[in-house]
Amino acid sequence: MVVGLRDGLKRIGISVVCLCAVFVCTFMLNYYLDVAAVGAPSDVELYPLYTAQRMTARFTAAISGGVLGAIAIGMLLFYVKLFVDEHAAQLGALVAIGYSGGKLAARFWVFGACVAVGCALGFAGGWIAMPFVYEDMAIEGMRVTPTFHVELLFALVLAPAVALSALACLFAFLTLRRPVMQLLKGRPERIKTGGEVRKPSRGFLREMCLQTLKSRKSLAFFVAFACFCFAAMVQMGASMGELSPGMMATMILTIGVILAAVTMQLTGKALLKANAKNIAVMKAFGYSLPQCALGVLGGYVPFALLGFGVGTVYQFGLLKLMVNVIFADVGNIPTYRFDVPIFFITLAAFVVCFASVMAFYCFKISKISIRRIMTE
Repeated sequence: MVVGLRDGLKRIGISVVCLCAVFVCTFMLNYYLDVAAVGAPSDVELYPLYTAQRMTARFTAAISGGVLGAIAIGMLLFYVKLFVDEHAAQLGALVAIGYSGGKLAARFWVFGACVAVGCALGFAGGWIAMPFVYEDMAIEGMRVTPTFHVELLFALVLAPAVALSALACLFAFLTLRRPVMQLLKGRPERIKTGGEVRKPSRGFLREMCLQTLKSRKSLAFFVAFACFCFAAMVQMGASMGELSPGMMATMILTIGVILAAVTMQLTGKALLKANAKNIAVMKAFGYSLPQCALGVLGGYVPFALLGFGVGTVYQFGLLKLMVNVIFADVGNIPTYRFDVPIFFITLAAFVVCFASVMAFYCFKISKISIRRIMTE
């Protein structure tokens, strides 16, 4: 069969996103259930903090699980369609000799394997971090100890793996519902450089950027999401030192960097693979490596800046909401204001990281040979 377990396990991007989502949800929801089991404190002055901590746990789990869960679903659908496009001829041959679309689509359950691995690692990581989180969120006079809840294991590991496996099969079935001859022809190239030899010009590179962007619209979302994660979580982790010192701020910052790196790696790899022939032809016609990189990646720069801007606004609004609403009745909570120095530090780090990504893919482009491409 075309689809194997290895193909599912290779989708590391989905595993990492699921790991981060389940990691945060594990200790937050576990804390919410454990605090609820202990009950409200008898001290009236501590009751607002007790309520705020419960709301924080539930709110953080809902935001993290909801956003990252949606991203994991988007990545899953993207990978399934990418796999069908890249193996269209093989899948078409199987359909031609008698395999039904449903039978082929059922094999895509293996894409749920990467979900299961990511969720399992996230659940285990959440339990490792749990003592430190409980210490950060401790309420004076209340002793809250981690208790294992079987329902969380089902809700955060087993249910997502089964649900996303079923979704992968359904989406594969819908994607395979195309004429057999279209499958046998394989995925057509959507970007052509033209038959004439052109000298490097700003107009051609702009056209190349737009055509690349048009042929891979879904990747614009992933670029924006990567920069959103970097801007939101780095600024949030660095800004919340006074609000939540210790382990929590470090974890938020680290998760943001990991998600940004993994998502950007997914995007760049997919773009280079899809445009390998175009890049090889451009190099043969005398285009420089930066020009080739600009032609493939340049159209996504506005989405990177948009993601950074939205992430900045999001983290400010989220922290402002937590301070002004969730912890409104809790004493000794400092007033939260937009941290301008941290914004510019994060912006500088973003520019350096994005330039490093461009340099890395310039290096990858330098390894693309027209001889190897034309002989494949």
